[in-house]
Amino acid sequence: MSNLAIVPGYALAQDATVPPVESGDITQLETVEVTGRRAAERAAVDDKRYADGQVDAIRSDDVGRLPDQNVAEAVRRLPGVTSVNDQGEGRYLTVRGISPELLNVTLNGQTAAAPEPDGRQVKLDDIPSSLIGAVTVSKTLTPDMDANAIAGQVNIETLSAFDRKRTFGTARAAYGYNDINSEHPFEYDGSFGTLFGTDKQFGMVLAINHSDRKLGTQNVQNTGDWIEVDGQMVPEGIDLRQYNTHRQRSGAVANFEWRPNDHTKAFLRLLYSKYEDSETRDRFGIEFDEDGISPESATAGTFTDGEAFRALRTRAENTSTFTASTGAEFRFDDSKLTLEATYSRADKRDPHRDEWGFVQEDISGSYLLGGDLYTVTPDGEAAYDASLYEPDFYEPESRKAVEDLFQLRADYLLPLEIGDGSDLQFGMKYTHRKKTNDANGEVWEYDDGDLVLADVSGSPLRSIFGGRYRFGPTIDGGAANAYFNANTGEFEEDEDGTLSTSLAADYLIKEKITAAYVMGRLRFGDLTIIPGVRVERTEGDYAANSFELGEASLDQDFNTFGKRSYTDWFPGVNFRYDVGENLVFRAAATRAIGRPNYESLAPFVEIEDAQGSEPEVTMGNPALEPLYSTNLDMSAEYYVGNRGVLAAAVFYKKIKNPIYEVTLSGQDGNFGGVDLINAEVGTWTNADEATVKGLELNAQYELSFLPSPFDGFNISGNITFVDSEASGLPSRTDAVPLINQADRVASAQLSYEKYGFSARLAYTYRSSALDEANEEDPEGDIYLDDFKQWDLKFSYAFSPRFTVFLEGSNLNDAAMRTYVGHRNRLGEKEIYGWSARMGVQLTF
Repeated sequence: MSNLAIVPGYALAQDATVPPVESGDITQLETVEVTGRRAAERAAVDDKRYADGQVDAIRSDDVGRLPDQNVAEAVRRLPGVTSVNDQGEGRYLTVRGISPELLNVTLNGQTAAAPEPDGRQVKLDDIPSSLIGAVTVSKTLTPDMDANAIAGQVNIETLSAFDRKRTFGTARAAYGYNDINSEHPFEYDGSFGTLFGTDKQFGMVLAINHSDRKLGTQNVQNTGDWIEVDGQMVPEGIDLRQYNTHRQRSGAVANFEWRPNDHTKAFLRLLYSKYEDSETRDRFGIEFDEDGISPESATAGTFTDGEAFRALRTRAENTSTFTASTGAEFRFDDSKLTLEATYSRADKRDPHRDEWGFVQEDISGSYLLGGDLYTVTPDGEAAYDASLYEPDFYEPESRKAVEDLFQLRADYLLPLEIGDGSDLQFGMKYTHRKKTNDANGEVWEYDDGDLVLADVSGSPLRSIFGGRYRFGPTIDGGAANAYFNANTGEFEEDEDGTLSTSLAADYLIKEKITAAYVMGRLRFGDLTIIPGVRVERTEGDYAANSFELGEASLDQDFNTFGKRSYTDWFPGVNFRYDVGENLVFRAAATRAIGRPNYESLAPFVEIEDAQGSEPEVTMGNPALEPLYSTNLDMSAEYYVGNRGVLAAAVFYKKIKNPIYEVTLSGQDGNFGGVDLINAEVGTWTNADEATVKGLELNAQYELSFLPSPFDGFNISGNITFVDSEASGLPSRTDAVPLINQADRVASAQLSYEKYGFSARLAYTYRSSALDEANEEDPEGDIYLDDFKQWDLKFSYAFSPRFTVFLEGSNLNDAAMRTYVGHRNRLGEKEIYGWSARMGVQLTF
């Protein structure tokens, strides 16, 4: 990666330089002063061109040029990358069709902590985009990189003072508007960097960020499956949801460096991010009774004996991540020693996650199917009368998940007297991870009393989806909680439900990974070969709860344990061949690993109805095999200096042991110390293998050859075609796509920058992707539908120090939609509306 970071702001990229290479490697262009976005994109092109393997990069000024709230939304514009969204915001990344938990996310080269309790995926909506200097997506691995990267590696770099040669700073503030709920988000950030001390040997960068967004989301979904009634396929009901979410993000970066001479560098890097999310979710729905459904045609019918429900969930989620890293680099003539130690802590606390439910029986009405939605219309006004709803349940919950991650690494590089400037590099890394999850909850059912929804009702909602769906009364959470506290005797605790909620998700996992590697960079004229091998020793200890409903107690300690250790070798080779000044060919053959998620490894066992004819068991599987991937990659890249690139890449992955969640019937054996016969067991298992193959095309060029004023235009676009299939799933004889794998992913941008004016129109696209695989029937597979989004930004610099900007996001009101087996069978549809913000930026 080139030694360059651009701080967000006008004209902060004026000192941009290309990394040192031989003069024959660069196309000589006329000397011009390049600033802002163009300098950032040129630096990103250099990152790609001079990398050891196949990479794509984005620079900090480029991040700030789009309405990107976080790292995930910024990076999804790169080839082969798409984001997995939550409430309309990017949260995780999928690279070349591989799920987020198989993507290695690093912060300044060290593994990032994962706050989520169920998996290894790293949330990227926690990290404000204004705090980063660059993001690099590595699609091929070299032995000095962690092998836990079947999807590749995303490295996030924070800012360095030595990337600038003077004092610099920015301050930015923005205020906006969300269409769907008429709320006004705001944010501000600032950065300051300087060199100081004798001979400017000390460097410091400080950056802060805060954003506040109130989101409104509306959702319509099927209450269950699609079922066949009288030869027609009909849904099992309808569920309307209104989300009101308040998200606040705060972050800070403090980087300190010391470079007393040309041979020594030392650093201390600190990053803190805080994510606070509070939400209310109002629900109104009707569940059909299958025996009461009467289809009149393929698209219409009536129903009787339905059940109407109204529910409220209130929750708070507080996530904080802290990372401290220190290290040094020492040069001895032509050799280099690098040492680094990193501590990270991810702390996720949900102080409350409470839900109330009220029901009303004997609802009748009609349904109408068609298009990408369907409607259900109850007869009369009963479904909208709060006095007719009786209490059903009250479920208060809380949980806490913590990950402590400690890493040590050492790397040594020395020259080799082979070829033209070859070198040998070797090193080691030690990673120790401790992950805990502690959930607590209660399940209460209403037993006897006079409570009705009208006694604790909140402000009614008129409708959602632009008036298409009438909603009606809601629940006041505060009033309902107060009633419960004052009248607990009217409720009966479901002790089995309380046990399951409080014990099943608890675990303690300790994982140690000891790694070593050796690799060479063998340079023979225009040919570079990077062979090497990495070895990783994994040792895991797992603890959880085994319990039988009706027999266990809430105060029991962990009583079931697992242990696993294995050693793996990861040989690999990367080739690079430079054909003249502009054309680069690459090829790679590598191997990677994907360790199972924490939730599936935890050895918990929950048993229900042990004495019955068909006991039910839910359990983890600490014996899960890791996923192993053999990767083959080839690419061709044509560069016009650093002004543009035209690239094509093909890739193939063969993945052993993909993991799926399954339910197995007729199981005999000992489960958590209890002998069972004919049990139905829900757990995780390894399938046989999966393959992923694809083609990635990318074009980017600045049209500076055009006459003024048209020389300010830039165009870029990319598209990736992916195909995958997995075999060996229990009860499935067909090949199943990988989860989150879309057949096509694309993005395009048209931008302009000249005379202080800047504009960019951006488009992102993802085709449908498997979201959940049915255990037996492909007709029950749930797919994410196509997604298309348009974003737009304008800015004008009145001077090198003062810029105003206006941004619009999701201008086409793109929705999230799922379907079951066929596109006309709705799973759910969720809308977010468009948003806009305007602001000012100061630079010095």
